[in-house]
Amino acid sequence: MTDSKLTDAQWREKLTPEQFNICRCSATEPPFTGKYADCKEAGIYHCRCCGQALFDSLSKYDSGTGWPSFWDGVSREAITEIVDTSHGMRRVEVTCSACDAHLGHVFEDGPEPTGLRYCINSVALALKPK
Repeated sequence: MTDSKLTDAQWREKLTPEQFNICRCSATEPPFTGKYADCKEAGIYHCRCCGQALFDSLSKYDSGTGWPSFWDGVSREAITEIVDTSHGMRRVEVTCSACDAHLGHVFEDGPEPTGLRYCINSVALALKPK
């Protein structure tokens, strides 16, 4: 069975309670608490749930928001964007295209060259150093 087809019970066995709550239930970690918020190490950030490559440290920047922020993903195919109108606002949710894990949101207030800010939960990521 591939990771994208796991049941909630199987995800609960594979992930910590915090990882399950954020990645499978679309929760958000508190700002400035995630292990990658201030990380400057070079590498590729992978999905914590399935291991798919998502972001390169070369596109990471300090947005001042308290979450790891990237101006682009490793590929357009790695990330799925879903319009989220919960909480009385319009946001674009970002999920892993391979396993549907909730990663965070993308906003149009980032730096060039894309103008995007992928605001991602540290708990949804696993950094593999270069």
